[in-house]
Amino acid sequence: MPQKSEDPVLISSRREAKLVLAIWLVACVSTIGICYWLGYDRDAATLTFVLGFPDWIFWGIVVPWSVCTGLCFVVPRFVITDEDLGEEQTEEAFAKDEGGRLKDEAARGADHG
Repeated sequence: MPQKSEDPVLISSRREAKLVLAIWLVACVSTIGICYWLGYDRDAATLTFVLGFPDWIFWGIVVPWSVCTGLCFVVPRFVITDEDLGEEQTEEAFAKDEGGRLKDEAARGADHG
């Protein structure tokens, strides 16, 4: 039996979901790792400020979240693609009769009965 090929929309959706999950994982690990590395077990006298933020907050939260915000614009623009969804169906194709059945189904039922 020939193997059915997957829908291109499903393939690209799966690829895009994996990309978004990877971005989230990298952001989460970097935020937690940098904040732990720069923020814990540290003498308060060594605390420095970057643009008014404590250094561990700037490098652990502001920078990764800013990168993610930038990726929110870059990924849809250059990575995510539109796929052909097939022919567009008209409103008439979904019109229902008084009984709630699709008119197309009612017509086919009348042809067979």
